[in-house]
Amino acid sequence: MSDKRMSRWYFGGLASCGAACCTHPLDLIKVHLQTQQKGKMGMVSMAMQVVKNDGALALYNGLSASLCRQMSYSLTRFAIYETVRDMLSSSNQGPMPFYQKVLLGAFGGFTGGFIGTPADMVNVRMQNDVKLPPELRRNYKHAVDGLFRVFREEGVRKLFSGATMASSRGALVTVGQLACYDQAKQLVLSSGFMGDNILTHFLSSFIAGGCATFLCQPLDVMKTRLMNSKGEYSGVIHCLRVTAKEGPMAFYKGLVPAGIRLIPHTVLTFIFLEQLKNNFGIVIIS
Repeated sequence: MSDKRMSRWYFGGLASCGAACCTHPLDLIKVHLQTQQKGKMGMVSMAMQVVKNDGALALYNGLSASLCRQMSYSLTRFAIYETVRDMLSSSNQGPMPFYQKVLLGAFGGFTGGFIGTPADMVNVRMQNDVKLPPELRRNYKHAVDGLFRVFREEGVRKLFSGATMASSRGALVTVGQLACYDQAKQLVLSSGFMGDNILTHFLSSFIAGGCATFLCQPLDVMKTRLMNSKGEYSGVIHCLRVTAKEGPMAFYKGLVPAGIRLIPHTVLTFIFLEQLKNNFGIVIIS
């Protein structure tokens, strides 16, 4: 008899929070690059400008909102995906087909993206605040203050501004991360060259991070612009047209920093998740 451990429903949220603490400065730089409409400042020069103008701690602007987002968006998508996957795998006595993983990932990501939209919007605003002149800054104290102020000053509908984009992006990034991670790990283990260890987790999550970055970048750019807008876009279609006028590469603005952020974030998330599962997971005796 061998003991197998299953992930608990909230492990995905905890693992994502741990990863977010490590990669938040990269996320902040990515938002700055995506929202610039004039000039072509690079990743390093943007980081230097933020540090020069507001100090090194400005790179962690919006961390509370980022953690709030992970505990809503990531917790939901991981909980849906892993719970349903484990139920289906145990009843089928084998791994799910890839197309089922894709469909399940898309559903979990779409749901998580919608639930996490308010925290995501506050996160984007808090990160972008340092770029604005002092008189235009929103100056949210933390995530909860931001959520209450948006609700009070702009109404409940504004809290879900960009929800369509955030949900669609959530579906794509979850397919790229969770479904591709599961499939990559399954293929690596079935090759027989590597065991179920941290090196396998690293390789599988690196592949998944690359897939997720490529899939979701165009939607990520539009989502960031919609959430940070002050009325310049009338809707998703208008934002799409305005972005398209800047050329096709405008949809991949900030691709390198997005990859530099999302790939390490994906790697750290799955390494943390596997460690949580191996040490604190539910024991299944088979």
